[in-house]
Amino acid sequence: MVGDDELRAAVGRVLAAAGVGAHSRLCCALSGGVDSVSLFSLLCTLRADFGYALSAAHVHHGLSPNADAWAAACARRCTQAGVPFQLLRVTVARDHPGGLEAAAREARHAALDRVDCDWLVFGHHQDDQAETVLFRLLRGAGVHGAAAMAAFDRSRPAARPGRLRPLLGVRRAQILAWARAAALLWEEDESNADLRYTRNALRHQLLPVAERIFPAAVPALARAAENFREADALLDELAALDAAACGGRTLRRSAALALGEARLGNLLRWQLRRGGARAPGRGRLVEAVRQLRAASVDMPLRLVLGAWACCAYRDALWLEADEPGAAPAARDWLGEAALPWGAGEVVFEPAVGAGLSRVRLSGAGTVRLGARRQGMKLRLDWRRPRRSFKNLCQEAAIPVWLRARLPVLWVDGEPAWVAGIGVAAEFACAAGEAGVMPRWHAAGADPVRGAG
Repeated sequence: MVGDDELRAAVGRVLAAAGVGAHSRLCCALSGGVDSVSLFSLLCTLRADFGYALSAAHVHHGLSPNADAWAAACARRCTQAGVPFQLLRVTVARDHPGGLEAAAREARHAALDRVDCDWLVFGHHQDDQAETVLFRLLRGAGVHGAAAMAAFDRSRPAARPGRLRPLLGVRRAQILAWARAAALLWEEDESNADLRYTRNALRHQLLPVAERIFPAAVPALARAAENFREADALLDELAALDAAACGGRTLRRSAALALGEARLGNLLRWQLRRGGARAPGRGRLVEAVRQLRAASVDMPLRLVLGAWACCAYRDALWLEADEPGAAPAARDWLGEAALPWGAGEVVFEPAVGAGLSRVRLSGAGTVRLGARRQGMKLRLDWRRPRRSFKNLCQEAAIPVWLRARLPVLWVDGEPAWVAGIGVAAEFACAAGEAGVMPRWHAAGADPVRGAG
């Protein structure tokens, strides 16, 4: 049995390894069950040692008749401890392709990711880790998926809190014994005994059989997760090296195709994860790599990989969010630092002697960010005639599927700037003059290089 001092020390080691200190804001994901209640109690006692600010959040799924009672119990616990509490109500999709279990998990994590804190702290333990490894392996996960959960994880998309799991090295039986000895009270979720849910079946049926055959099955599976995580880190390092060698965020197509199939697939998975996207199934990714290799180097390609797409045009290869082909609605620019455009934004940066003339903009009747228009022409140089939008896109290596989504700044009905193409000569800044340089930051790896 793990004593009070041992459990506190186990949690403290993870907090220290994650760099938690007086500057840190921790939010405990408080479900009301024994694991999260024990973790919450330990975090309350460790505040004096680390000096962090502690809060708690409870996700109300509305799936159980006891959901209101669980939320109320969590709120009371936080009030008694003097800890700020948030109740997060979510709607769980009933038609999720992964089933109700997956839908509830996605809704829960999406709600928690919006909490304003540095670290979300979860009560996952070693049995949860073993269950997760087994679940993912049985679904055919690769190295990244089989690495399961980390005790602390900062590799999250920007503006989302990191994740801490201080009990990941502790068995559930040890937590339960500690909670009983500490006379803690907790809630029991009746759905945890429902064997129709895959994870419950693994927990109550498959893992007990594995432990009868291999008594150390749970810690062994947890060690396997650590081994997978180490291998995953090495693959990430290789992908970073390959990305640098192939040009960075927008890859040189010829250089990327010179990589072996496994390395190219690894590079694409790594870029997707860095963009906050879920990596596609192995079959879809293998097919995308096959099509990239089969196509001629000058052939444009756009291969959908779930919510993202792998795009190739001339010697450029990049990943982008799979937005609808139509452009967003037009909107007036009134001097804001940025305007949203699709899944990205157009940023207006101050400039001197570059970009759009502030004098021309301030004297205009309307300045509007919108899409291209039929028959649109642009003159980039006074010494040359106006040219068609199609010809300008061809020169700038902008693929056909992206052209409808390019933002255009219209000044009194005239195109003054087009993302990826440039500024019209009639609106360009003179040397030494105050200007504005618009830049389109598209979602994912920006395919429009030199978007100003």
